[in-house]
Amino acid sequence: MGFGSSVALLKNKEFSALAGTAFARSQAYSTILIALALYAEQFGTTGFVEGLFGTGFAAVQLLIVLPLGRQVDKGNAKRWLLAGLALNVVVFFGFMLVESSVHIVLIRMLQGVGASILWITGSTVIGTIAPDDQNGRWLGSYNQVAAFSSLAGDAVGGYLLYTYDFTFTYVVLSGVTVVAFLLVLGFLRNDPGGGVEGDAGGGRETLRALLSLPMVKALVTFRLAFSVGKMAVIIFLPILARTEFGINALVIGWILAGGKLTKTLTQGYVGDLSDRVGKKQYFVVVGALLYGIGTALIPVSLYVDGAITPIRIDIFGGVQELGGAFFALFGAYCILGVADSIRLPASMALFVEEGERFDSVASSMSLRSISWKVGQVAGPVGVGLIKEFVSVEAAFYTAAGFIVVASGVFWVVFTRAAAAEEGDPPQATVDPGD
Repeated sequence: MGFGSSVALLKNKEFSALAGTAFARSQAYSTILIALALYAEQFGTTGFVEGLFGTGFAAVQLLIVLPLGRQVDKGNAKRWLLAGLALNVVVFFGFMLVESSVHIVLIRMLQGVGASILWITGSTVIGTIAPDDQNGRWLGSYNQVAAFSSLAGDAVGGYLLYTYDFTFTYVVLSGVTVVAFLLVLGFLRNDPGGGVEGDAGGGRETLRALLSLPMVKALVTFRLAFSVGKMAVIIFLPILARTEFGINALVIGWILAGGKLTKTLTQGYVGDLSDRVGKKQYFVVVGALLYGIGTALIPVSLYVDGAITPIRIDIFGGVQELGGAFFALFGAYCILGVADSIRLPASMALFVEEGERFDSVASSMSLRSISWKVGQVAGPVGVGLIKEFVSVEAAFYTAAGFIVVASGVFWVVFTRAAAAEEGDPPQATVDPGD
């Protein structure tokens, strides 16, 4: 699927409305990650509190993801989208008023609710209203919009925070969200999901049946551990850049954009390669191990800072100094982008393929999300404590260790479960009512 195919879909008013919600959500998420680094410096936060910036966001999502998904299935999805966008505007207003790190944690929790509503509802509606023979095209294009807006959040959000202030940045994010709200209000059909009755599509028996599959069991176990390491990187790399090296918001955005760019450039090719080669579990392991290497390279920035003569660039009304720390962090994040490109398409495809065995792709993807949220809750605060009481290096090496261990656990669980299945295939069944 080419980029032109995605652009062509924007002519469809309903797709444009849904793409607007993805753009608003992802741009806000990326911009606020940079803002968190600035807040960490402003309030002199500890590693534990910095971890809460990520844990607070994820904890509320872990609690609501399943019941929220069920309510979206049963209710009017258009109203849920409008509510999620409105809540995000409230979040931006709340960030304008923060006066302490406690306020940030509380608002991050509210942001987690809004992000969950938009992510779950948007994905559900796209899958529902897409023509039967264009489902992949619609979902792929929707994800491309989210990826592009995340990159825009790094680059444009970093520029706004560098050039202006928090308030102006949040006003711009609010404006983007209001435009998305109006697009949904004006162009999306009423009740696009149509609602479902009873317990169709998400019952406990379905989840049990999926967890009896060796690949699903291995993937869920893998994501529990891998997410601990990855979420620590997402939260603490921008904070490290700001608090240790004084890198400004604009350049932090460049660092993060580098990883997004390598991810964008390579993911399509590697996804196609995994389809042709098969054995997607190898792609998951290789991508995860490479992510562990990239994470372990982040502390190199502490040793090369000052060892390389800075490059000075006169841009946006100021001189930007790009020293050793910048190049080390940029290089590490680019490696992480490639690693995600190897791992992500294979991981998602495996969850979809296993879900199709019980005609329960949505339930399979729910397990994928929940397993990630558990690690997302524990990871930032745990690694934050290590950063506070041991060292920055130990924090990132611990995150890398979790990722490497996750890779090994995935391989062991999968091979053992697969061997057991060959000898005694699971007899899991799914109740037609689920």
